[in-house]
Amino acid sequence: MLGQPVVVENKPGAGGTMPAQLLQSAPPDGYTVAQIPLGVFRLPYTTKINWDPVKDISYVLNVTGYAFGLVVPADSALRSWTHFVGWAKANPGMLSYGSTGTMTSPHLTMELIAQKLGLQLLHVPYKGSADLMQAILGGQIMAAADSTGFAPQVAAGKLRVLNTWGAERLAKFPDAPTLKELGLDMVQNSPFGIGAPKGTPPAVIKRLHDAFKQAMETESYVSALARYDMVPMYMNSAAYLRFAQDTFAKEKALVEKLGLMRQP
Repeated sequence: MLGQPVVVENKPGAGGTMPAQLLQSAPPDGYTVAQIPLGVFRLPYTTKINWDPVKDISYVLNVTGYAFGLVVPADSALRSWTHFVGWAKANPGMLSYGSTGTMTSPHLTMELIAQKLGLQLLHVPYKGSADLMQAILGGQIMAAADSTGFAPQVAAGKLRVLNTWGAERLAKFPDAPTLKELGLDMVQNSPFGIGAPKGTPPAVIKRLHDAFKQAMETESYVSALARYDMVPMYMNSAAYLRFAQDTFAKEKALVEKLGLMRQP
């Protein structure tokens, strides 16, 4: 679609925000783009950085969002969300759960749930989903909050899903209730898209947008997303920039509410 080879370079750690940080030193020529996870909009509130997530990224388009959930080992005594909450209340600070990193959407969502329910949980951050799955399967933590890449382990009978975080139940886990069904008025799907360096010419942004948009409409893309319980979630460049501006303000309010704001 672009007539160019595309090299995908994975940059784990930092809650998935490393690619956005690398954009700050990349030339604005359209040859470097990055996935922009929701955690990017929290960075200035939790970490000292010298760039602005809204002003210093050229937003190309949003492509999808994650499906999240909470899992426990299949042989865990925490058979349901009711058991999870009951055990956490009876054992403050003892129920350990892992996430894909500090200040990621799974981490903050779990902390918001804990705050709403008066729970004290023990958060254990990992570098990514692979490390997180190794930890829970190895018995190092009691639960894991992550996107539904854990599905193969559930299908293999090694993990059990306690809840999912979308607006509706997931077809792959029909017995797992949503947070809303459990009395928590919350939906978390963490939209993400593609960004380019600040100053990338509008014509280049349009060409990138059109190519990614065309790719989003292919059956192979839709099928690939479906494997992870995800669906296309398109926003054009202008809409994605507005989303970035709105989300930047909302994330500040969330970080403040949880008492996690970085001290100056």
